[in-house]
Amino acid sequence: MAELKSDNLLEMMKFHLGTDAGKELTKKIGLVYQLNIAPKKLGVDEVTYIVDLKKGDVIKGEYEGGKPDVIFSFKDDDFLKIATGKMNPQVAFMRGLMKIKGSLSLAQKFTPDIFPKPAKM
Repeated sequence: MAELKSDNLLEMMKFHLGTDAGKELTKKIGLVYQLNIAPKKLGVDEVTYIVDLKKGDVIKGEYEGGKPDVIFSFKDDDFLKIATGKMNPQVAFMRGLMKIKGSLSLAQKFTPDIFPKPAKM
């Protein structure tokens, strides 16, 4: 399985969902997102993560609770730019840098605000 730059952020997300702020997210959003993240080229060597904002968990691998509400596909670098607020998700979608399967209205709840902010070094 490919190593991703995104792995650390998604691991932080797992811990974030256990905090009070993370529990608020699960109450507010209550959706399951599947992230297919490719190291270099969309659709090639993708690593799948599930960001479960119903149960408040992040899982590396396929979703076992049925069908996710929305499936996103990105390159690793583009995902990091979106998650850290350096790229607008709508712009990424329009440029073809992010693919979406599922409801666009539910996808719009997937914003950089849901991710923990890394500490400044």
